[in-house]
Amino acid sequence: MSAQPRCTCSRCTIRGLMGPTVITTLGVLFLLSELLHGTFSFVRTFPVLLIVIGAILLASAVAPMEGHIDSPAAPVPPVAPNPPAPPPTFTNPSLGQGQ
Repeated sequence: MSAQPRCTCSRCTIRGLMGPTVITTLGVLFLLSELLHGTFSFVRTFPVLLIVIGAILLASAVAPMEGHIDSPAAPVPPVAPNPPAPPPTFTNPSLGQGQ
């Protein structure tokens, strides 16, 4: 269990309904497909699922955020500075040839 308070503003509540609504819509579409044998096949009715998702996103976008509780940001651990890189050393693989 988390000790953080859970946000109960309208926007967060509507966004929390996304999963159950999508699952319910899928269930209804598959049920109609089975009951009516092709009249409401999933291939013909999947745009309904997109409309439901869009409606929920639109509702959450216009919902007020009164009483919204932000989750605290995770603390960022301090980063140790990188030591300077040693200067590059060049070696001549043909040392002594052609000099």
